[in-house]
Amino acid sequence: MEKRILITGGAGFIGSHVIRNFIKKYPNYLIVNFDKLTYAGNLENLVDIEAADNYDFIKGDITDINLVKKVFEKYKFDSVIHLAAESHVDRSILDPLEFVQTNIIGTANLLNAAKESWANDFEGKLFYHVSTDEVFGSLSKTGFFTEKTSYDPRSPYSASKAGSDHLVRAYFHTYSMPTIISNCSNNYGPNQFPEKLIPLAINNIVNKKQIPIYGKGDNVRDWLYVLDHANAIEMLFHKGEAGETYNIGGDNEWTNLDLIRNLCQILDDKLNREKGESEKLITFVKDREGHDLRYAIDFSKINKQFDWKPSLDFKTGLENTVDWYLTNKKWLENVVSGDYLNFYKKQYDKR
Repeated sequence: MEKRILITGGAGFIGSHVIRNFIKKYPNYLIVNFDKLTYAGNLENLVDIEAADNYDFIKGDITDINLVKKVFEKYKFDSVIHLAAESHVDRSILDPLEFVQTNIIGTANLLNAAKESWANDFEGKLFYHVSTDEVFGSLSKTGFFTEKTSYDPRSPYSASKAGSDHLVRAYFHTYSMPTIISNCSNNYGPNQFPEKLIPLAINNIVNKKQIPIYGKGDNVRDWLYVLDHANAIEMLFHKGEAGETYNIGGDNEWTNLDLIRNLCQILDDKLNREKGESEKLITFVKDREGHDLRYAIDFSKINKQFDWKPSLDFKTGLENTVDWYLTNKKWLENVVSGDYLNFYKKQYDKR
């Protein structure tokens, strides 16, 4: 095989699209998917490529250092794309230590295993760490996050991701390990676990359930279609410069309330409901603790260096997303059970 790549968290939302890209475009790369299969990891996301000759799956936890080392010893990886993370802010507020363990200790385990496996011979090696714009904190109504924005995380989730980012940079500066970090804005699209805002709202609208919106719904997020993100990761993996950080944004800011209103309109049309019917489901709930006001990413660096930009306008991306969930009702039914329902009840019933 030309390359042997470990992709952590590959059964999750973003990871599954990244893996599918690499499996289909690079048949001479061996792709090993290492995933704990927690509530958000779903092998149904990869049924179309699970039999590929250049794909292996290993169920495992990145906090298990002995297992991580064994996997490196077995496959002799030359590259890592690190996507495994606890990623939901609400869950981090309820259980911050779980986020510290996975996002910080887990990342340290991977870095150390890579360093030992590569024995300080870093020629042709790469550790690519996928992070978030939330490490930069909260913006006011103007301005954008750039690659030089100071870190100011406000939640246990973003603090744990900030810690992992700093560890990756430390291995680059201390050991000269080739690393790349990318910080992305909010992702949306097919296969997203339905505790996140867009699939949660789609599912609730379809089932005529209340759509919970924190506070007044005026928090602003920049939305990035997941397939655009997966393509950017593939591009940076091949073209990015070691030691660099790259922002990946959607150029697509919406308040949470306006986003949900858009979804209501799309679904009213597709479900043949009266105009405005689904908007009646909107319910404002007590705001999230420490809720950041606004995120917005300046991705001019990758635009200028690699001519990358989002391929879809938001209306098309939202409609594609809605169509996917309406077409894949069985996938949604299989996901919306067990841990998700327990979390949903705990998170929203008392608000």
